Amino acid sequence: MQSNKLFIALAAASFATAGAAHAKEVIVRIGHAGPLSGPAAAFGKDGENGARLAIEDANAKKLQIGGDTVKFELVSEDDQADPRTATTVAQRLTDAGVKGVVGHVTSGASVPAARIYENAGIPMITPSSTSPKLTQQGYKMTFRVIANDLQQGNALGRYAVEQLKAAKIAVIDDRTAYGQGLADAFANAVKAAGGQIVGREFTNDKATDFMAILTKVRATNPDVVFYGGMDSQSAPLTRQMKQLGLTAKFLTGDGGCTGEMIKMAGDALSAATYCTQAGIPLDKMPGGSAFRTQFKQRYGNDIHVYAPYSYDATMALIEAMKAAGSVEPAKYQPVLKTLALQGVTGPLAFDQSGDIKGGAITVSNFSAGRWAPLQTLQ
Repeated sequence: MQSNKLFIALAAASFATAGAAHAKEVIVRIGHAGPLSGPAAAFGKDGENGARLAIEDANAKKLQIGGDTVKFELVSEDDQADPRTATTVAQRLTDAGVKGVVGHVTSGASVPAARIYENAGIPMITPSSTSPKLTQQGYKMTFRVIANDLQQGNALGRYAVEQLKAAKIAVIDDRTAYGQGLADAFANAVKAAGGQIVGREFTNDKATDFMAILTKVRATNPDVVFYGGMDSQSAPLTRQMKQLGLTAKFLTGDGGCTGEMIKMAGDALSAATYCTQAGIPLDKMPGGSAFRTQFKQRYGNDIHVYAPYSYDATMALIEAMKAAGSVEPAKYQPVLKTLALQGVTGPLAFDQSGDIKGGAITVSNFSAGRWAPLQTLQ
């Protein structure tokens, strides 16, 4: 009898030891890619912080996937918002053995980098690249958690003509995949709504002097000036519009719909300044208020723009791994394509192209020192 009890105890101890040995801790690397230096660095750092917060939250749960306890690690790379650097970064991340990538931040970087991830069989989810070209490439590994530029440009173009009653509109863009794509969609929507494009000018994403362009634009006497590009150019452009006495309303997309834009442009902004954001305002996001508090406690500063989307992109990768019972891309990618998740930003589900379903666009106006949401468009 005593020997039977001893046998049972030893067997139980052996089973427990075997179970503990089986549930080993596995390190799973998730990549993040975006500009951590240069004019767009604030966007890249914001995205990196959102992804890191998601990984910290996931690790706090001590998740088990495929019988192993998983610890996620973020591997972050600086693509400088440069297409050539982006492909080098993408290759570096695949060589590092990442199981998924959050990024890239800018469309100009995401479009060429997507091919690297496709060839490697590694899913990438961008939190902020809005160029339609990204998902038109037909890659199975490319996803995004934000509305694209066709949706954003169309909404803003219609708004300019139908709501702002603009008849003559001048369009300027920075010739990046993002800026030009947004400007093209905007211009097409203006024409479709019965407005007139009286000038189409371009610059680059490093420029700060727009006097020559704006002098040409002023001669057309536009009701609205639209800029497709980032806040680092939108801000000096609006200041120089004021210097030239160009009183047209100013419209821009999500690249200029930032707190940094307000800081850099100063008193050049007025109630005649409008911008759009893909998605809905942070205060209207299901998890927006709690996320803002958590983010500020963790990093000591406010969200720039895309941190909530980066958080959701990271969580989408992790949830797909959990549902598939595997961290291997070949096994969890099919699950990712059919995933339905309630994120900080709202419901997350992807269509056959990898675009988010039901992407919303918010039009905001500068008022009382901040961007004040006016209308959400589908």
